[in-house]
Amino acid sequence: MAVTASAALAGAATVVAAAANAAAAGCAVTYSVTSQWTGGFGASVAVKNLGDPLTSWTLTWSFGAGQQVTQAWNTTLTQSGAAVTARNAAWNGNLPTNGSASFGFNGSWTGSNPVPAGFALNGTTCTGGVASPSASASPTGGPTTPPTGDVLSQVHTAGRVKTSGSAVQYSWPGVYFEGRVRGTGVGIVLNDGAADYDVQVDGATVTTLVTPGAGTRWVNGLSNAEHTVRLVKRSENPWSVSEFGGFVAAPGGAILAKPAARTRQIEFIGDSLTAGYGNASGTRDCAGDQVNRTTNADLSYGALTARRLSADYQINAISGKGMVRNYAGGDLGTDYRTYYDRALLSMAGDVWNPGTWRPQLVVVFLGTNDFSTALGSGEPWTADSLVTAYRSAYSGFLQKLRTRYGANTTIVAVGASPFADYVQQVVQERTAAGDSRVRYWLQDGTGLDLLGCHWHYSTRDDQLIADRLGTFIGTLSLNW
Repeated sequence: MAVTASAALAGAATVVAAAANAAAAGCAVTYSVTSQWTGGFGASVAVKNLGDPLTSWTLTWSFGAGQQVTQAWNTTLTQSGAAVTARNAAWNGNLPTNGSASFGFNGSWTGSNPVPAGFALNGTTCTGGVASPSASASPTGGPTTPPTGDVLSQVHTAGRVKTSGSAVQYSWPGVYFEGRVRGTGVGIVLNDGAADYDVQVDGATVTTLVTPGAGTRWVNGLSNAEHTVRLVKRSENPWSVSEFGGFVAAPGGAILAKPAARTRQIEFIGDSLTAGYGNASGTRDCAGDQVNRTTNADLSYGALTARRLSADYQINAISGKGMVRNYAGGDLGTDYRTYYDRALLSMAGDVWNPGTWRPQLVVVFLGTNDFSTALGSGEPWTADSLVTAYRSAYSGFLQKLRTRYGANTTIVAVGASPFADYVQQVVQERTAAGDSRVRYWLQDGTGLDLLGCHWHYSTRDDQLIADRLGTFIGTLSLNW
């Protein structure tokens, strides 16, 4: 088993891979510590079946330093002492030969956080040697110059990006870039000193880049074959401009034709609950940079819902912003609508060109910041006039979406306490006026633990909401 530490990871993040050689019963496991902070960590596990097809699976391993799993997603996970058992969820039990499934979890640690040992799939030990993907902070093993040509000609993205010379710039959370490469390594050209990123190779997260700065970060040690690579901005950082310069192949390799766009498109509009604010923290008490390090838009309910539906997506969310009133009445004179049309949120007057972005489904979840705090003495509303302003602005915003995307787009307006009735009233009014493709969905909060930073959704909550929202979407007649 090869283990490689990476200077580009948070804390002592590590990537490890193991494989069995048997044809009838074999497996490969990629275990990645995707983020780490004092006393806690997040991890991603990808299991690949190298043997005969499976209709259900159980993966077991043991921790070696007293680590404890605190929450998990895309799996049913239990722990007894050091022994961990992860079973498939209802939707990912089928593993054909060379098929893969991925899941994640948060855990606690004291003293050290070594890589666990003894992975076994349905009782078969995953042994043998495979190349271990590893990330390096320096560009050794590959060219140091950015790729030439148009970045968007080599990668697929659905995010709000703007071309800037040989790179693209963006601000919204969850923006992702997908490409294909042949060879033993791939470089990621970035200029970003504020945001965090996950790098995924062949469907598994292999490293987290924490505020990577300017330069090329490398994932080396891949098998000399074709690979898919995905870079996703996991943190929010709305007032900074991020820049991506493309993927670079290692010597002897090549950047291949980009993946095709998905035919389904979903846009998620919201605030910190939609952005994945501190969802991977495992605690409500977050200090310093812990919110930034533990925000993972790629595990937000929107991203999970879209992947479940095999859809491209945008997460157009800004923490603290409301439909007409921001959290605690802050930044009077601005609200979410001030920024919605922008690609670069800090640039006043910036306007994003939707191009081919025509989502069949738009999910709007705004209102928490409007009503979660008491009105202050300097604010221009009374309790009644705030409701009136909110309903009027909400209706106008839905009309804006309808004008932009056309009559065939379905808009789901999400209600939650204490503003659910107001959203439902807006939907009823629009339906009565003849807009049959506006639907109301109640996010009632049942069963949520709110163990994200500052009482936000945890990754467990995001998964639960994604399951419920996905079920509701399944009842809609969508044009896809």
